[in-house]
Amino acid sequence: MSGLQQNSAPVIEINRLSTRFGDHVVHSDLDLEVRDGEIFALVGGSGSGKSTLLREMLLLHRPDSGSIRILGVDLQRLGEDEALALRLRCGVMFQQGGLFGSLTVRENVGLPLREHTELGDTLIDDICASKLAMSGLAPEVGAQYPSELSGGMMKRASLARALALDPQLLFLDEPTSGLDPLSADGVDQLVRKLRDVFGLTMVIITHDLDLLWQVTDRVAVLADGKVQGVGSMAELSRMDAPAIRQFFDGPRGRAAQGQADLRGDRQVIGNEEEPSSKRK
Repeated sequence: MSGLQQNSAPVIEINRLSTRFGDHVVHSDLDLEVRDGEIFALVGGSGSGKSTLLREMLLLHRPDSGSIRILGVDLQRLGEDEALALRLRCGVMFQQGGLFGSLTVRENVGLPLREHTELGDTLIDDICASKLAMSGLAPEVGAQYPSELSGGMMKRASLARALALDPQLLFLDEPTSGLDPLSADGVDQLVRKLRDVFGLTMVIITHDLDLLWQVTDRVAVLADGKVQGVGSMAELSRMDAPAIRQFFDGPRGRAAQGQADLRGDRQVIGNEEEPSSKRK
């Protein structure tokens, strides 16, 4: 896929990460690396530590041991000012949107700009219009409130806000959950377009097998506190670990892989072929 820089410095480096909640071990000497310009997914069963790992990368939870480096910055060594500076280089699209119901979509998208820049209202409104357009939303959507949006429009509005400060790194939490197949397919295509056009690095948490086949460059499967395997979906499909096989051996896994085969969509690094809109 275009945009993937195999020889560049990692955008995210996680080494020997361990996390516990009481006696429950979430991560045990977990290692992970995300490359510049790739669409990288975290998958795993319930309790595998995906959400906790996301929170740790977003500086919302501190692991018990190990290190996390984001954009070359060691998270364990940050003061408040440095942490804020790093957060401003990252965008987050929350699973439920995370939009403020009392604000219009335009005001939601503009909120990070008003909080963290000294730009004037006119310029902020222009930037908001640009981010809405980048996210596939019509200009008039900016005047609507979140309660007036469909599920797909809510996801796109949340994405527009995540893009407001021109982040280098984008985190997407279940970007297609709860969407109908057509809306989900539109989000898939939008994610790839944003990466290919703007060179964003993206980390996605998802259970959507179609998204995994159609969009990602690499996928990490988490189970038993560790990464059980990392690779393209095609590479993972040839691995035997039980935690990995669950994404390929069930009816949904076979259907998603079959659709990928029909599209010639098996994910191999360097493949630039666009997927079609056929979601089961």
